[in-house]
Amino acid sequence: MPPSPPTSEPPVLRFAPSPNGRLHLGHALSALTNERLARAMGGRLLLRIEDIDRARCTPAFEQGLRDDLEWLGVFFAGEVRRQSEHFGDYRVALEGLRRRGLVYPCFCSRQEVRAAASARAQETGEAWAVDPDGAPLYPGCCRGLDAGLAEGRIASGAPHVLRLDLERALAAVGEDLAYGVFDASGGVTYVVAQPRRWGDVVLARKDVPTSYHLSVVVDDALQGVTHVVRGRDLEAATDIHVLLQRLLGLPTPLYHFHDLLADAEGRKLAKSRGSRSLADLRAEGVTAAQIRHDLGFG
Repeated sequence: MPPSPPTSEPPVLRFAPSPNGRLHLGHALSALTNERLARAMGGRLLLRIEDIDRARCTPAFEQGLRDDLEWLGVFFAGEVRRQSEHFGDYRVALEGLRRRGLVYPCFCSRQEVRAAASARAQETGEAWAVDPDGAPLYPGCCRGLDAGLAEGRIASGAPHVLRLDLERALAAVGEDLAYGVFDASGGVTYVVAQPRRWGDVVLARKDVPTSYHLSVVVDDALQGVTHVVRGRDLEAATDIHVLLQRLLGLPTPLYHFHDLLADAEGRKLAKSRGSRSLADLRAEGVTAAQIRHDLGFG
């Protein structure tokens, strides 16, 4: 059966950017969509800083995104949650999964995963199996590794990640995973999650006790988030988030996925591609009112 929608009075939404570059128009669209829906529902909109990547996320970028949001006229309720200040919360969740035998260490590099996937494809004569992001599905090389050998490699300082054992996880919670998708009018439809298309996802790394998947489900629960509004590029990731919520005994929010903005070549806007930032547009004389109007919020 689909889960019952979480209840909160008022509803709670969140906008959760990463301070690893300046915000662009795609971020503005997401922030403004969150703002509009929160207002329509009489809800609260929270700001979360997703900065688990300490190598790329900087205080300067964080200040920049906060300046951009203030200029855009998007304001938030309550305290800002900064993920880098809450690694302990993620360790607790990860340890709970480890005690149940649902995670295992993997010592394969990305190159080794690709090589193993390629070898398996050659053996079977089939194309590589890939996840929704286009990366090769992990072929399970370390899944059955001897526990003593694995512990020895970890103790020696070997680089490794911790992966979710997907089949054990599904056996623990069952296959009837679903989540609600809400529209602007408040209607809800239920979608069946498909976590198998992700395989044994990474939940933590040697030096970082979490991943995007793990941290967002823990954060949403601890912040009391009832409605998650994000771009369609993250729609497929909800498969894993619903599974983790069930495993950890956390509520499943309702979800809303908005369309993405694309550049002249049809690619989604991205910091990594150098998409023009809100700061660039502001320096060129573009006003916040113009951006709101052009994005359909004026």
